[in-house]
Amino acid sequence: MEFYTFIVGFFRDGGVFLYPMAVVFAAGVAIAIERFIVLTRTSAVNRKAWDAITPSMRAGNIQEALKIAEKSDSALGTVLCYGLSRARVAYRRDDIEKAMEESLLEIIPRLDKRTHYLSSLANIGMLLGLLGTIVGLISAFSAISTANPADKASLLAASISVAMNNTAGGLVVAITLLSCHMFLESKTTSLIDSLEVGALKFLNTITDRAASQNATPPQAPVTPPRGAPATARGTA
Repeated sequence: MEFYTFIVGFFRDGGVFLYPMAVVFAAGVAIAIERFIVLTRTSAVNRKAWDAITPSMRAGNIQEALKIAEKSDSALGTVLCYGLSRARVAYRRDDIEKAMEESLLEIIPRLDKRTHYLSSLANIGMLLGLLGTIVGLISAFSAISTANPADKASLLAASISVAMNNTAGGLVVAITLLSCHMFLESKTTSLIDSLEVGALKFLNTITDRAASQNATPPQAPVTPPRGAPATARGTA
């Protein structure tokens, strides 16, 4: 209850600029929560897809691995689906690698989507707080110059309250949203790194298996039995 009373008094004494600041803060928090849920779910689904595809891939059953990857709605499943589709027709490492790089170019923008808005909203909130501070200081100086001596103290206190509340509001918005931005950027980078590691492991598994299948064991030289007569040269 005391916290609610404090918030109500803070907005009442802070002036009009606190309301757009609150809208910016709410929008930023909503984006941060949505991105956190999406990234967390993507990480979990990627691990599940890798565990499902790896046995078929290591066994050399590319067709079965491709079916599992196509049914998966994970980002890693999409990357492996590109690689498995290319591996069915060509075992060249460069061809498979280019196919998976193409899929990463499609997936990474979806993982980064809307995260960069948080830094912009943090700057907007800070600037709104600065603007409210300036307006409060202007009101304070106006009160000193034009008000009656008896009213100067109360008007000055009210104007300074507006300025300080706007400064505090801008700092809260900026610090919170920038912290969310740094956390989500770190989580996104970690997720992209895991996709690249998974793609590299897949690539090594496929190419190593193809190399082992194409390798032919050397034939041992045939030694004639001991005591067998040697064939003379030039005999018919």
